[in-house]
Amino acid sequence: MAAASASILTDAILAGCAERAAGYDRDNAFFTEDFEALKKAGYLRGPIPKELGGLGHTLAQSVAETRRLAYYAPATALGLNMHNYWMGVAADLWRSGDKSLEWMLREGAAGEVFAAGHAESGCDIPLLLSTTRAEKVDGGWKFTGRKGFGSLTPVWTRFGIHGMDMSDPAAPKVVHAFLPRDAKGYRIEKTWDTMGMRATRSDDTILDGVVVPDRYIARVVPAGAAGVDLFILSIFAWALTGFGNVYRGLAQRAIDLVLPSLQSRTSIGLTRAMAFHPEVQHRVAEMVVMKEGIDAHLDRVADDWSTGADHGMAWPIKIVSAKYHGVESAWKIVDTAMDLSGGGGMFRKNELERVFRDARAGRFHPSNSALVHELVGKMSLGISPDEQPRWG
Repeated sequence: MAAASASILTDAILAGCAERAAGYDRDNAFFTEDFEALKKAGYLRGPIPKELGGLGHTLAQSVAETRRLAYYAPATALGLNMHNYWMGVAADLWRSGDKSLEWMLREGAAGEVFAAGHAESGCDIPLLLSTTRAEKVDGGWKFTGRKGFGSLTPVWTRFGIHGMDMSDPAAPKVVHAFLPRDAKGYRIEKTWDTMGMRATRSDDTILDGVVVPDRYIARVVPAGAAGVDLFILSIFAWALTGFGNVYRGLAQRAIDLVLPSLQSRTSIGLTRAMAFHPEVQHRVAEMVVMKEGIDAHLDRVADDWSTGADHGMAWPIKIVSAKYHGVESAWKIVDTAMDLSGGGGMFRKNELERVFRDARAGRFHPSNSALVHELVGKMSLGISPDEQPRWG
């Protein structure tokens, strides 16, 4: 198991994040005060190697911080996961001897904020394919397309994007780049008004032929599964394990919110509190058993990645399965907690109402249910993930 590290999330920081969470959600406002407090504390430097000015957190250590923050402020944890996973990807490559992304780590240590811009309408296979067009030009690459769910919109200074180079239709490539905030040729549309995770302010970004200089190009790889190198695999490991731990923290919060209420909630048909109702005990047990399962699954994958376990070609299965298990179980836990609230959780004044809405967002994050089952099914059967179905 990866060595534990002291948390930089003090009780004061967490209390402040918890106190502000409802207001951010109500106002559909970005978590500005949380961001400033956590940046000052060093939270955004967690995965950066100590030699380069960071805290040197492994994946296991980083997601433990994510989970702890998510218990109090899930939207804040989700938004900052987008920056931290880029730092983690670059750090893992750096530790492996690949220094090609050392510039990211140095910029992150200097205060630059990295965000994720991979979501696209019409593309449900993130990273490996894209509806955004990438064209090689003098000194860089030109990108044209639309990115949704653009995390950390108000504060990012480096926007991670990807697009397809179709100059050779027989050998399409995916170009991964980081768009500087001061570039010309893109615009942000304020589209973010959602059911849950509202404080992330993940607005749309329209790329109108914006040119990203060569120095900000991270990779040019074959499209599809053939392009999965350590860079791509590390993105999946850090992003998806982080997602899973956001919703894992949120699920624990739902349990801790509803259980005390069952000690005092009464029924005209009972002489004691609802906690003594056999079916209530059954539902509570279901929640706790599911929570135990996602704890073990997510921890195992994070620890194995952090300690360099050799799972070879099974890594994609392990990563997407852990995320899927985490968010699906978290949703069931929160839904059950809402049932057990007896209707009280429906009121806006009840924190469970916000937790319920936030929990639903996890199932939209990649990899979604369809992609998880396709990927795991194909790879388990020895079929290439790029293989298309044939009908008739």
